[in-house]
Amino acid sequence: MDLNYLRRLVKVFDDSTLDSLVIEEEGVKIKFNRSKTTFADSHSTIQQYVSSASQVLPASAVENPLYESPKVQVSVPAPIAEATDLHTITSPIVGTFYRSPSPDSDAFVEVGVHITNGKVLCIVEAMKLMNQIESEVSGKIEKILVENGNPVEYGQPLFLVKLD
Repeated sequence: MDLNYLRRLVKVFDDSTLDSLVIEEEGVKIKFNRSKTTFADSHSTIQQYVSSASQVLPASAVENPLYESPKVQVSVPAPIAEATDLHTITSPIVGTFYRSPSPDSDAFVEVGVHITNGKVLCIVEAMKLMNQIESEVSGKIEKILVENGNPVEYGQPLFLVKLD
């Protein structure tokens, strides 16, 4: 999970009136809880998070956030297959992921199917508009990373493709 993405989530939660929020995405579970804490308590919690994040992220990516924020708990799953020949296709927009053009239709692609540049892979619905997401590469679908009907974020990985 991107540290900047996490910071944006904290900002959105900070600006909201919610007392708690749980987000679960790609096996990562994030819990936000508002509590009456002092700056010292928040700073300690942030330092603990930064220490654990530095084990997951390269040292250059971890900065020292010295601002008051809600407590954040993050559980990080095992990394997705890190093969050099796999290409990640990401969502270009925020919306709802659909594998087929309609509920009773077959999926655009399945694991193991060969795709070419320009092939429609899925639909991401954003503000009642159905946006077809096309492949920018040729290869074989190795993994579909999002369940049908789930929300997706900008830049979220959708498919892993083994390039030709």
